[in-house]
Amino acid sequence: MTLESVREALVLADQPLTRRQLSQHFGLNKAQSDAELKPILQAMVRSGEVIRNRRGAYGLAREMNLIKGRVSAHADGFGFVIPEQGDQDLYLSPKQMRQVMDGDEVMASIANIDRRGRYEGAIVEVVHRAHEQIVGRLMIEGGVASVVPDNPKLTQEILIPIEDIGDATPGQIVVARLVQVPTMQRAAVGAIVATLGHADEPGIATEIAIHSHDLPSEFPDEVIEEAERFGGAIDPEIAATRRDLREIPLVTIDGADARDFDDAVFAEACEDGGFRVLVCIADVAEYVTGQSALDVEALKRGTSVYFPDRVLPMLPEALSNGLCSLVPDEDRLCIACDMRINASGKVTSSRFYEAVMRSHARLTYDQVRRMVEQDDAALNERFAAVRGHLDDLMAVYRILFKRRERRGALDFDSDQVYFEFAADGHVSGIRAQSRHDAHRLIEELMIQANVEAARFVHRQHLPMLFRVHEPPQEQKLESLAAFLKAEGIKMRWEETPEPSQFAALQHKVAGSPAAHLINAVLLRSLSLAVYSPDNKGHFGLALNEYAHFTSPIRRYPDLLLHRAIKHACRKKSTDSFSPNASQMVEMGRRCSWTERRAEDASRDVDERLKCQFMQRHIGDEFSGVVTGVTGFGLFVELFEMGVSGLIHITSLPDDYYDFDPTSHRLRGKRQGKIFQLADKVTVKVIAVSVEERKIDFEWVPHET
Repeated sequence: MTLESVREALVLADQPLTRRQLSQHFGLNKAQSDAELKPILQAMVRSGEVIRNRRGAYGLAREMNLIKGRVSAHADGFGFVIPEQGDQDLYLSPKQMRQVMDGDEVMASIANIDRRGRYEGAIVEVVHRAHEQIVGRLMIEGGVASVVPDNPKLTQEILIPIEDIGDATPGQIVVARLVQVPTMQRAAVGAIVATLGHADEPGIATEIAIHSHDLPSEFPDEVIEEAERFGGAIDPEIAATRRDLREIPLVTIDGADARDFDDAVFAEACEDGGFRVLVCIADVAEYVTGQSALDVEALKRGTSVYFPDRVLPMLPEALSNGLCSLVPDEDRLCIACDMRINASGKVTSSRFYEAVMRSHARLTYDQVRRMVEQDDAALNERFAAVRGHLDDLMAVYRILFKRRERRGALDFDSDQVYFEFAADGHVSGIRAQSRHDAHRLIEELMIQANVEAARFVHRQHLPMLFRVHEPPQEQKLESLAAFLKAEGIKMRWEETPEPSQFAALQHKVAGSPAAHLINAVLLRSLSLAVYSPDNKGHFGLALNEYAHFTSPIRRYPDLLLHRAIKHACRKKSTDSFSPNASQMVEMGRRCSWTERRAEDASRDVDERLKCQFMQRHIGDEFSGVVTGVTGFGLFVELFEMGVSGLIHITSLPDDYYDFDPTSHRLRGKRQGKIFQLADKVTVKVIAVSVEERKIDFEWVPHET
């Protein structure tokens, strides 16, 4: 008996069946039903494919006209069900939202269609609760204790029995484990399991994010022991079986504050005008094998999570900062991508092999820039052994970048925001750091290695996860076309545009006052990138095949790809490779989700730290740019800090304003004053709420 046979039985029955009826259909006794049928039905219920009704019968959700989706809550109490299959969103009233929380997976029915054609939903079943614990502020009023969630999208307070508050005191940030989930009739009930401290304490922002997003922060003992078992040096017997690259002057190039080093590069000019390029990546798969304790934990985490004050690594420190970190002057196992690139930037040949290497220098982006662009004498002398190859690397970058432009890849070059901390742990400053050619050098080399890795594994017919970036969705394309038309820009494409058309538009407006505006709207029209075993190409990079190969220390999909490469290098049969194609589907979903979780957690910390910093600047004036226009005001990002806030429409010059969503403009009815995306403005900070992560600005008129 299989899941498919159970599904077929439910389809043929044309009505819900109890487990007893299904057992009779398959001729199972009770013990067989418990061992075989029960786990299948439970899995089908968990996935949302099957609903168990009030009489205990199992029915197919699609036959009940139910829609499976994820709840997206609004801070004002209502919400939506976002369907998995791309159907129209279902509106959930505040009453319906009483029983669910943001992120819950649910089965919902269409309860009504309002006068505007909007579908109103009703929750039929909660398939999966997104929250086992809630982080928030402890409140005690009239002898009743509750936790007010820190997440603005979680609008229900969690009731806490007085005997379950532990040592926590009112006003502190706590973690409450849910004891009873919310229903239509009663609120959620919890018990405090951890006290994090007060909202303004150093480090509290990261602790809140870790617990709010349920990020694993401690490694199980068996995982640490497994990592430490490999010791601090590579096995010489393994090294002896590999290609020896230790004499090649490979270097790592990263940020000054980089915490792991998993890629090293080398280039040398060839007589035909092309280059030999080596991209060597730490061989994490040699140590993290399938189904090991390390592997189970790595898949659970999915990715390393980076915060301004700490990192939650995917792998224990013994590997991430030790045996798999390509530190200078230490022998390390690696997977090499050995390429020949001609003078026009085309890869004419590539091969992958297991190797042993030694990094000859740990360089920072700024050091490379100072040597290559500014001819820094002191640095040139210090890194004389590798200095000549930096020129070759930069030459490779230039031809790869030209080829990138020719194929029509998009270019959204954004600044990185860095936090500076005082001795007491509080944020003392925020600065934006622009990317330059040394950053782009490594980016282009990594992209090329990722492409070759995807092609290599695909040719071997091994299951793999592609990095998929699909073209913009139809609705976003319609909005984009309307905006461009309003700007006097004509764009023609068939059902979907080519990346080169977007790139041509970027080049056309580059350097113009409208460039920032056009790029902002283009970026918002794009789809999110995901991991999938289905190769649908990468729209943003204008590539037909693309996968992640270059960061196995911190990304699980890269580790999977390394296993496939090693499998092929060792000439093992395709059938013996694990995981299989069907397992890859679920792994792709899992890795896409953990990536989003990490990004959301990092963003939460950044926004909280920015608010804490800006609290000390209430009343100060700053220059910024309009990054969003709505019917209720303007979102402004401050220059050089990446801090965003809202100018409410009531803080604009006295007038009534019309909002044009197509052109992203507010226009004054009486005075005709226009505010639009990409406008440069001066603002005053008038209010900051760390709890809501909101900063309010006031528009300051320019002196004339």
